[in-house]
Amino acid sequence: MIPSRSAPGLWWGLLGVAAFSFTVPFTRVAVGGLSPLFIGAGRAVVAAILAASALALTRQRLPRGRQWARLALVAAGIVVGFPLLTSYALTTAPASHGAVVIALLPAATATAAVLRGREHPSVAFWLVTAVGAAAAMAFALAQSGNPLQSGGFGQTGWADVLLLGAVGAAAIGYAEGGLLARELGAWQTVSWALVLALPLMAALTTLSMTQHPPAASAVQWAAFAYLGVVSMFFGFFAWYRGLAIGPMAKVSQIQLVQPVLSICWAGLLLGESLDWTTAIGGLAVIVCAGAAVRVRLQPEPAQQNRRESPERRDHQPPQPAAR
Repeated sequence: MIPSRSAPGLWWGLLGVAAFSFTVPFTRVAVGGLSPLFIGAGRAVVAAILAASALALTRQRLPRGRQWARLALVAAGIVVGFPLLTSYALTTAPASHGAVVIALLPAATATAAVLRGREHPSVAFWLVTAVGAAAAMAFALAQSGNPLQSGGFGQTGWADVLLLGAVGAAAIGYAEGGLLARELGAWQTVSWALVLALPLMAALTTLSMTQHPPAASAVQWAAFAYLGVVSMFFGFFAWYRGLAIGPMAKVSQIQLVQPVLSICWAGLLLGESLDWTTAIGGLAVIVCAGAAVRVRLQPEPAQQNRRESPERRDHQPPQPAAR
């Protein structure tokens, strides 16, 4: 069973993952009528306007000192890096393919969380995490082919490069944001990151509109609206809340369920065919997700010593004498 102390973080994380699971399919829909630069930057502008309004209405205090630099790192990962790289990748890669490659994100986030947050996952935790990452990589290689035999990367191969870059950017943003959420609050952290990135993203949005004026259908605009309002804003409320409660390395593994959900949405909403490699990849990562969240983090040595220390035994209440 899942330890009770981890349950709140896991449930908040699952709610965030459910919101994020539509991101890849809806990005695939939006790129049909909008440029990747407009989608990646414009959705951040929409979210930043909402964030600035929420911060002003609730009169949140300004971050202090090094918190600004840490917010810049969060913004670089989740506001700039991930949206732009995935938008460009999904102009050529199917949504189902992108979803499973992004399944590497939990392993990357767990690694970033351990390095940044000094958490101590067990060996079993790392084993199931590695298996999930290997399943995602096997899927990507099977879909893109062998670049050495084909003479170079094809369109899907380059898309994988962009998707892997997006994974690295998001992992850093998630780990740092999860720590900042403990100081600033969950929604405040993502809101300040969005506001900090607003000048750059507004400039990129303007540039994209001058180069390729938006001309999309109602469905494509609706997909773009979801990306801006939910994927870039409200979804992070729950996700950073879960990471802040933690343990961060364990909560991050909930995201292994995201590609399975995204693949289902791609099949239902976009009519993408689901072949056996996609099915096996999705099954492997969801099994690893279930295993990862059940693996307990190693207790700290001090806690183990306290459980077994003679002082603790000496302070046990006396037992009644036998009659």
